[in-house]
Amino acid sequence: MTVAELSQDLVWAAATALTVALVAFAIDLTRLAGRPEAEADAHDEGAERTEVLATAAAGGTTPASPYGPGAVAPAAPAAASAPSRKAANIGISVTWLGTALLLVAIVTRGIAAGRAPWANMYEFTLVGAFVALAVFLGVSVTRDVRFLGSFVTGLSVLFLGLAQNAFFVVATGVQPALQSYWLVIHVGVAIIATGIFTVAFVTSALQLLRDSRDGGNAVLGARGWRWLDTTPGPVQLEALSFRLNAVAFVLWTFTIIGGAIWAEHAWGRYWGWDPKEVWSFVVWIVYAAYLHARTTRGWSGRRAAYFVLVGYACVLFNFTGVNLLFNGKHSYSGLTTE
Repeated sequence: MTVAELSQDLVWAAATALTVALVAFAIDLTRLAGRPEAEADAHDEGAERTEVLATAAAGGTTPASPYGPGAVAPAAPAAASAPSRKAANIGISVTWLGTALLLVAIVTRGIAAGRAPWANMYEFTLVGAFVALAVFLGVSVTRDVRFLGSFVTGLSVLFLGLAQNAFFVVATGVQPALQSYWLVIHVGVAIIATGIFTVAFVTSALQLLRDSRDGGNAVLGARGWRWLDTTPGPVQLEALSFRLNAVAFVLWTFTIIGGAIWAEHAWGRYWGWDPKEVWSFVVWIVYAAYLHARTTRGWSGRRAAYFVLVGYACVLFNFTGVNLLFNGKHSYSGLTTE
């Protein structure tokens, strides 16, 4: 087995582990979804028993008990027992495993290619998924964000599946224009920003769903969406998304500046309105408008969340559509990122 083949096998192993984590997180959300109903039942039972005892103490007629003639309702538990979070904890542990396997896959890919392992769409997708997972796990160290687990791992499995089946290219060297330390800096920072944008997108999507449910949406008010009640409120989700997007925006700004410097070294000009350059700038404009509207114009809630969704759609198009649909200096083979 070659190093390149080992890398591919490790990617599949990582995807398998992340699928297991996805299932574990989904089970956790399902169990949490049943918690409000259990608490309500316990509250109603306790209220019924209190009414019976109060009537008896006042010397009145004790109402008929559903537990039998002359019987008093049994004592309700002081509080409904919280469902076990073992499934979520398993999900976190397996996510760590899958992320570690993906990291080794990326490293072995770089060894096989003899360069930084992010010079084409296949490698960009692997590293982008890794960064999104790393951001999720990093945030989970300081706060409970296990409610994001199903969605981050689900997107990661989707990205890895696309990488293996649609974007795969043989591990080889790169063209002379890419043989620069800027490949490590410029593309590496872009991947980190994209990974953070991904987690922020998931957070904003959950914000919209939770806000719609709280607002009485007929569809999201159904019992099957009760798991949304276990997530933080829309305000907390929006705040988390804003912080993530602010960090990613700074990194994306550096990506554009670094790309301009590299372009001057490689092609003798800082800016040439290449499709990749144009769409990278479009992404920057959308997120700049979002941050400006959020901080100075008071845009918050659903409007801010929709801004994030539009921004992430631009990120995805910049990564896929621009590479596959347009010809430019950044599209050397149709499956390259740079």
